[in-house]
Amino acid sequence: MDKNDYDKIKNMEYDIHRQRYVGEDGRELRVTPYNDGKGYKYDYYDKSTYNNNSHSSSHIKSDLNGNWERTDNDRSDEKNTQTHTSGSGCYLTTACMKHYLNEFKDDCFELTVLRWFRDNYVNESDVRHYYEIAPKIVENIEKEEKKDIIYNYIYDNVVDACVEAITNGDYEFAYNRYKNSIISFEETFVKNTTKVLKKV
Repeated sequence: MDKNDYDKIKNMEYDIHRQRYVGEDGRELRVTPYNDGKGYKYDYYDKSTYNNNSHSSSHIKSDLNGNWERTDNDRSDEKNTQTHTSGSGCYLTTACMKHYLNEFKDDCFELTVLRWFRDNYVNESDVRHYYEIAPKIVENIEKEEKKDIIYNYIYDNVVDACVEAITNGDYEFAYNRYKNSIISFEETFVKNTTKVLKKV
């Protein structure tokens, strides 16, 4: 949720009977954890949903890795407009999103290969550190004027390079490139030691 969302809900109180937060003006927020404990769903309504009152709403799904999907339903007029947006705290996924633009799919070949490699060959502590630091890397890349160039660099030098190595069975190269990318981007975009991208 962004700052505007938090401003909408900060004065709400929890209604134990309806199991949701309720504002004095009828606004509502329901927070539902995923069954597997790996994320949450947030449902915000600008008016009370009691008795199926007409209302506009926002629905956000967010996992613990910083990936999110948002659906906004605007029923303030007769058009009943619905919009979908999504984002990621994973700089590898975000690089793929920027590369494919409107044709991006979360189950694309590159991400499928990288996830298989992550689950089968990457040390658990490295994976945990990646998901801790990756959202901060994405956050700071987004502030860069030339962020599209940076994402292209990540796609070419990390995503594409690792996928090619993995498909060729060169797991050691892929692992080292993966680890070095974390170190390099953490130093560049989180610790701000330099603003010069180095080949990883």
